[in-house]
Amino acid sequence: MGKLEGKVACVTGGTRSIGRAIADAFLAEGASVVVNGRDQAKGQRCLDEMNAGDRAAFFAGDARKQEDVEGLIDFAVQHFGHLDICCLNSGGVEATAPVASMSDEEWKLEMDWNINHVFWGMRKSLQHMIPRQAGRIIVTSSVEGKLGKPGLAGYVTGKHAVNGLVKTAAKEVGTLGITVNALLPGIIETDIVRETGPASAEAMGLESYDAMIGLFCQESSIKRPNRVEEVAAVAVLLASEAGRNMTGCLFPIDGGTMPY
Repeated sequence: MGKLEGKVACVTGGTRSIGRAIADAFLAEGASVVVNGRDQAKGQRCLDEMNAGDRAAFFAGDARKQEDVEGLIDFAVQHFGHLDICCLNSGGVEATAPVASMSDEEWKLEMDWNINHVFWGMRKSLQHMIPRQAGRIIVTSSVEGKLGKPGLAGYVTGKHAVNGLVKTAAKEVGTLGITVNALLPGIIETDIVRETGPASAEAMGLESYDAMIGLFCQESSIKRPNRVEEVAAVAVLLASEAGRNMTGCLFPIDGGTMPY
């Protein structure tokens, strides 16, 4: 039997990159998984590739919208009967601008994606988990939730806020058999990073995407990008019985980027 046999999980942003790796790892350990993404066709291709039969399902929705995030949680419960693991993974750099010139619209986009989506999903999940007195909530934050980068004010602020929300929720539900933790990946060359990287590099005052990757690697101890599978392995640990005593924690998966 796998470490997550009989468990039900949902993963926002689960059709690619870190989310896909986490969903695949959960399935490999015996869980049933609802994967969320914006594109129905991409979601179907994801299910086809997973080849997990009735243990995998897709919910089309935008993690930047409250009704879609809450709809995902309700769908998982309705489809599989309950929810054991909620992985709030979606997020990223929606807008790059210095604080002095960032518009209200750009700020709101960043907050909806990087912190509001986590709050909406966490609140809805807890409403299902508290009566059962069991559950795991795992949030994908970032090393930028402890550090900072010029030009990425919205993303960095959202990730700092996520870390505070994780610590607070863990204190509230710690006696109820529910854990709440955050994953803090370092730089990973996912397709999302490749799409947004050039704009991020420019906002950081760097000459190219490659220069940005080089800077992140130089800041780490391993001197290479991290891998999605390395993040997924920690998610499995936290979702399993082995993670029952780990809560309110910020787990760096960054190759030694942060010195503490």
